[in-house]
Amino acid sequence: MDDGLRVTDRWTVPAAELRERFSRSSGPGGQGVNTTDSRVELSFDVAGTTSLPPALRERVRERIAGRLVDGVLTIAASEHRAQLANREAARERLVALLREAVAPPPPPRRPTRPSRGAKERRLADKKRQSQRKRDRRADGD
Repeated sequence: MDDGLRVTDRWTVPAAELRERFSRSSGPGGQGVNTTDSRVELSFDVAGTTSLPPALRERVRERIAGRLVDGVLTIAASEHRAQLANREAARERLVALLREAVAPPPPPRRPTRPSRGAKERRLADKKRQSQRKRDRRADGD
């Protein structure tokens, strides 16, 4: 657990760049919820990380800009009773979010035109539909 988070094959977030904070959870746990610090807040300084090349760091900052507070990404987990399970859940969510943020942008869409057959099928369907509606009329045009 102290060797860092493997985000992709080429990028691992060092454990030294992760900060964990624990607090009392409002989730499941019965009376124990009042005494145990099972809620986990996992923080990662995206703006100050040295484990990511500058170009990828900017891509991550742009893609998750709404979730950053002063360049720091924070994930909270409190859905489990045990602190260890919440730590794992927070780490999994952080990895999923970072993996999505560093993914390369999709290739640009190449504009295409509808084929001749597609146009003909569309027009034939329109004619068939209008004939069907004409046949349903009560006045008998």
